[in-house]
Amino acid sequence: MAFTSLSEKLKHILGKLTRSGKLTELEIKTAMREVRVALLEADVNFAVVKDFVARVSEKATGDSVMESLTPGQHVIKIVHEELTQLLGKENAKLTVSPKPPTVIMMCGLQGAGKTTFCAKLGHLLKGQGKRVLLVACDIYRPAAITQLKVVGKNAGVEVLEQGQVDQITLAREGLKHASKGAFDTVIIDTAGRLHINEELMSELVKIKKEVSPTEILLTVDAMTGQDAVNVATEFNAKLDVTGVILTKMDGDARGGAALSIRQVTGKPIKFTGVGEKIGDIETFHPERVASRILGMGDVLTIIEKAKENVSEAELMKLEKRMRENSFTLEDFLVQFDNVKKMGNLDELLAGMGGMMGKNVKSLGRLDEEQMARNKAIIQSMTVLERRNPDLIKSSRKQRIAKGSGTTIQEVNALLKQFEQSKVLMKQMSQMGKKGVRGFR
Repeated sequence: MAFTSLSEKLKHILGKLTRSGKLTELEIKTAMREVRVALLEADVNFAVVKDFVARVSEKATGDSVMESLTPGQHVIKIVHEELTQLLGKENAKLTVSPKPPTVIMMCGLQGAGKTTFCAKLGHLLKGQGKRVLLVACDIYRPAAITQLKVVGKNAGVEVLEQGQVDQITLAREGLKHASKGAFDTVIIDTAGRLHINEELMSELVKIKKEVSPTEILLTVDAMTGQDAVNVATEFNAKLDVTGVILTKMDGDARGGAALSIRQVTGKPIKFTGVGEKIGDIETFHPERVASRILGMGDVLTIIEKAKENVSEAELMKLEKRMRENSFTLEDFLVQFDNVKKMGNLDELLAGMGGMMGKNVKSLGRLDEEQMARNKAIIQSMTVLERRNPDLIKSSRKQRIAKGSGTTIQEVNALLKQFEQSKVLMKQMSQMGKKGVRGFR
């Protein structure tokens, strides 16, 4: 997962400051030197690192910090603010054309995930009530048109393709089709190349001139680090892109691209790809990402995922159960499915951060295989046992273990997790806007 290594290093470095009483300038200087090394190892642009460390150092050695009763926490606050600034300060939303359709021109090199992301973005916008048309203009890469049709079908959005016609004609026909079909959003999947060349850029410039896009979004692979920044710089110079999409953020990207692109190009990161499923797309929120990097968690994103994947009725029912302290193993069973809908479990844990993340990890393994065994255990119980776990003693445990193909130890572990989860649910009910109300 992106930022994992950087996050661990920064938590270690800044943790030493919080364990000190009053801080000296030497301690801050030493910490900033370590921060500089950690950022460079994360493949952050050298000039960006230099400016970042200088700003943090200047603020961290100010009188307000040095005289503070909790100087270490004060320094962390400064680092968080500067990381947020580095990442873009505020969420950059998609621009909507005052006169439909909104035209989004997607560009990027081959292998960055551009075509798949066209469908992900289409799926996201469809969920927001938009009528989306995908236009297949990638006429060079083998099977690109077929790929767009497949992912478009998975996203539930229409795809316009007319074979191996030139890109400019295809883009023009896409706008005509959108106008006739009352589509309010058009996403154009332009052709990529293995490397940047004049032919590619010339075609993209012509498409831009032909369709006057509302947004020009560049898709780059976060795994490529500073190469992604170089690609963004060159595309921006030719096309004046309006935003960047970082894909493969669920991999082991060191984070250098995310922390460099805004400062180097001046263009905001608007979305990230966090998996291979059609719903694995996240709006980029600089402050939340900064919190995640510093191990503070990202509960707001988790709340948004819950809202997208769990029905209003289920949330209200869960809220009522927690309020009345009547959360049962039947509810626990439902939550396994709800959590699975929300995506990668490791990312959810990382997003909780702090004590909340530690509390969730204390529940034991949360991988999909273990979840399947836990579901089998609960499904092997009677309705009475699910609603009254205190009834489950030795003989019942033997029967449940046999019926679920598990062991008595696993049954005991599940019951322990259930009790711990009830405590966790109470804690989560106080987050957001005081409980699951915050999900709505």
